[in-house]
Amino acid sequence: MSKLEFVLASKDAGRFQRLSGYMNENFRVIETALSVSIANRGELVSIEGEETAILQARQVIDTLYAQTENAAINIDAAAIHLVIRDIANTVSHEVVDDEIIIQTKRGKVRGRGTNQRQYLKRIFDYDVNFGLGPAGTGKTYLAVACAVAMLNEDLVRRIVLVRPAVEAGERLGFLPGDLAQKVDPYLRPLYDALYEMLGAERAGKLIEKNIIEIAPLAFMRGRTLSDAFIILDEAQNTTAEQMKMFLTRIGFGSKAVVTGDLSQVDLPKGVRSGLRDASEVLKGVEGIAYTVFSADDVVRHPLVQRIVIAYEKQAASQSNDAKR
Repeated sequence: MSKLEFVLASKDAGRFQRLSGYMNENFRVIETALSVSIANRGELVSIEGEETAILQARQVIDTLYAQTENAAINIDAAAIHLVIRDIANTVSHEVVDDEIIIQTKRGKVRGRGTNQRQYLKRIFDYDVNFGLGPAGTGKTYLAVACAVAMLNEDLVRRIVLVRPAVEAGERLGFLPGDLAQKVDPYLRPLYDALYEMLGAERAGKLIEKNIIEIAPLAFMRGRTLSDAFIILDEAQNTTAEQMKMFLTRIGFGSKAVVTGDLSQVDLPKGVRSGLRDASEVLKGVEGIAYTVFSADDVVRHPLVQRIVIAYEKQAASQSNDAKR
């Protein structure tokens, strides 16, 4: 945690009041958006939080304070979000030679190889994206990076990370604990990606404020999600009905990324994967993009790539045998 103090001095006593808002409500908007704490004694302002967030908050306050010189300008939540978006745009992601580069707490995230670069670009260009391919190809990691960048830029108001709670033939009823404890292990990879992008403290605050929501797929039924970045991970373990339900939750101003590996389906025998079904039914629908990864895109330990290739060869061999 870092702290920054500075003075906003002016001969016009009303300027600071216009900046902070009634009962400091404008400062509360900035606190929520950037996960910082803002306090003041008169015109002495104090900001606490992560160093990058503090610097952004100071820029936001300075920009808004300059606007208060014109008494006719109203500083409200909408005006604050516009300033935050403009400032975050210079920090969170940039486009260099048509390549998306995302700045995170751990450094810059950029696509490794053609597929990853296209995947990042398509996420910003299309409202619905499918990322299909084996483990280790960056499908979920890159999607979370894009979600965080768009949240920082105020292009979305919240992030919703979703997973079906079905893995390796296990069922929730056989696991100990209450519902939250039962589903937590299935959602852990999403927490890990968020902590790497934002740091555990900021991610925890955003989750606590429900700006970031991590939930099992069943919790999406009956909802409409607007101004949100929604990621459905491990989508190969959805049924066709669940996939349709998820895709029809998307509201205005939202983006959805669906990731999965069709070689790792854990659904009961005879149940068709919703990911496979959607990749066939929705092909050619305007506004939807597909990126298909292969073993060549694996960015984990080199041995993982060789393991994926071996399994792909076995699957191809079994398919050929079945056709004979």
